[in-house]
Amino acid sequence: MPDRRHILLVDDEDSFRMHLARLFMRKGYDVTDVRTGEEALKAVSEDYFDVVLLDIVLPDIDGVEVLRRIRSENPNLQVIMMTGNATVQNAIASMKLGAYDYLTKPFDLEELSILIERACEISALRREHQLMRRELDRHLQFTEFIARDDKTLAVLKLVDKVAPTDSTVLITGETGTGKELIARAIHEKSPRRGKPWIVINCSAIPEALLESEMFGYEKGAFTGAIKDKSGLIEMANTGTLFLDEVGDLPPSLQIKLLRVLETGEYRPVGSTRTLRANVRIIAATNRDLRRLMREGKFREDLYYRLNVIHIHVPPLRERPKDIPVLVDYFMKKTCARVGKCVRKIEPKALQRLYHYHWPGNVRELENVIERAIILATGDTISIADLPLDLWQYQEQAVSVDENDKSLAAVEKEHILRILRETGGNKAQAARILGITKKTLYAKLRKYGMFAPEESG
Repeated sequence: MPDRRHILLVDDEDSFRMHLARLFMRKGYDVTDVRTGEEALKAVSEDYFDVVLLDIVLPDIDGVEVLRRIRSENPNLQVIMMTGNATVQNAIASMKLGAYDYLTKPFDLEELSILIERACEISALRREHQLMRRELDRHLQFTEFIARDDKTLAVLKLVDKVAPTDSTVLITGETGTGKELIARAIHEKSPRRGKPWIVINCSAIPEALLESEMFGYEKGAFTGAIKDKSGLIEMANTGTLFLDEVGDLPPSLQIKLLRVLETGEYRPVGSTRTLRANVRIIAATNRDLRRLMREGKFREDLYYRLNVIHIHVPPLRERPKDIPVLVDYFMKKTCARVGKCVRKIEPKALQRLYHYHWPGNVRELENVIERAIILATGDTISIADLPLDLWQYQEQAVSVDENDKSLAAVEKEHILRILRETGGNKAQAARILGITKKTLYAKLRKYGMFAPEESG
């Protein structure tokens, strides 16, 4: 966050605008000045400002419309309206849209200075409140990691052991298993709790922007770099940096991340300055990093730096004891949000949840429960309220007598196991079993399992 307050001046009278710009720069503000509404909207979308001083009469867009667009995108940004032709209608419209104040030219510059200073304070307070709200929301989200299964409880025990240290942690697991919640738990249980918690999704940010987002940049480093910008590593200083989907980190940035891990040092884009960050790094991925290393897509030295402590979060299908408590939690959470009271779930419906393979893991389970509550006609989720995927996947619901050692029983159990491992993909299961899809469908029908006549 910048130490100096940043003002945007929007006025098409060049001499007046430049006079104000010089005045407030002498008072210690950073000032950006533009003459049109389009330029103002572009500036607000690309940079951070504490206050906008906005003329109502502009050569392209009406100032009140500019105000409306700014406030819709940046509700914490304070806007002071100016006009040389004051009307009651404009004043009312501006205040209704959330303008901080409304001034008529000519105005007293000292009065304007006081007004801008107060508006800056309001911006700072609202920004601080927003950051606190986000931090609280993240803390509340952290408490949502629910575990009853032995495999999941073992993960949480490992979290308790590694949290007090500063060791780098690599968290692996399928999409939707709760890797970020585990990372957050490590942060919350560590001495860095209360310090910054910064998340970078390495797959969500375009490669061209990822370096500047991580390391920051200096003014003039590239077209559009009109001022220095701190990177997320600097923002995470003294706290924890969570690198989600680290397997998607471009090779060009892997060596720079390695340097941060080894020395704590990095350079902003376009800078010759070396900065240092005291930051704990936790990384997560759903990809096989060892395979990526063999393919030359992930640095071996970076892998071993990240993999000091390895935590694997098992998929939901391997932790069935978590399902009923997660169902109960998601039912209460969804009911509170949608304002509908659904208290129970039919045993047959719960059984179907047990036997589904959950390719989307906990995230998919939450979506299924939300859908079921919306569709439920009474206070109970029935099997009819579940999505079609759960109706089609009945393989695990077919009972296998553990005392039956016949060849047919062994074959049936083997087919079920392969189907579970492939997530119900019948084409893939047939290849593993060494039989044709037609033969697999025949066996599924023989054992009373549902087998739609299409490839899996």
